[in-house]
Amino acid sequence: MNPLALSSAAIPSCHRSEVFPYLLSLCAVCIAIVAQAAVPSWSRAEVSGNLIIVGNGPELAMIESLARAFEKANPRAYIDVVWDDHSKPVEMVKAGDAHVAVTGSEDTALAASQIAWDGIGILVHLSNFTKEVTKQQVADIYSGKVKEWSEVGGPETKILLIDRPKYQSIRDAFERQLGIDGKIPDNAKVIAKDDKVIKTVVGTLPPLSAVAYISLNQGLAVVTSGVAVRLLPVDRVEPEIPTVKDGRYPLRRPVLLLAKKDPNPLVDAFVQFAQSSAGRQIITETYIPFERK
Repeated sequence: MNPLALSSAAIPSCHRSEVFPYLLSLCAVCIAIVAQAAVPSWSRAEVSGNLIIVGNGPELAMIESLARAFEKANPRAYIDVVWDDHSKPVEMVKAGDAHVAVTGSEDTALAASQIAWDGIGILVHLSNFTKEVTKQQVADIYSGKVKEWSEVGGPETKILLIDRPKYQSIRDAFERQLGIDGKIPDNAKVIAKDDKVIKTVVGTLPPLSAVAYISLNQGLAVVTSGVAVRLLPVDRVEPEIPTVKDGRYPLRRPVLLLAKKDPNPLVDAFVQFAQSSAGRQIITETYIPFERK
């Protein structure tokens, strides 16, 4: 009912001076109802409790920023972000040790919500004059079929493979996209931290030999800052934010939030926040927000 169009029958039989406060009261109630409906569920006061988010990849800074912003909007909600380079986030969620796993691959036993895209950059030393590689060549390099840079148009030196720890989200996505699950040679140098990966590529002797795969955001940042590294084009496409966003760059992975399929208001509220305009603004600082079509 529109309180401003009340019939005389709907107004209590009282003095006119009492009618206006009555109408104003009804208007206030209606406005409150409409305002409540317009407020996203992630920001309503009733969202409360403890939430444990786990991961092992390069998304830590983004997830921490989302968690702190969500807590600020929901003072009764508390989020613990637990990060370990060698952990198994998906298994932790399945076992009930955590509520949300941050990963790049889906699991049929869990509900997956995509919040971002991340490119996977192929990082080499700045002096490595290999012009570009194909996606198949990257697969051949990391499966050990291609052992010399000269086989892909580069210098005559052996390739030193830098890998990431097993179960790390970026490694899982990298292997799956290239179809090389379990095929990376055991003699590959395994390094967990991005900063150590970069230092190893820069400091390896001979400097032309090392190759690594890295979150594109981190790779672009170090290239821009003047570190002696470069990112190889893949399938003649430059590794850049626009080419990852529109899918032209062939090495990209989704950033997913995985949780149990059972309803959980706090998990649902956090996912909705990450996918909201406020969440996407935070994600933009490090990744490419996923936009639903």
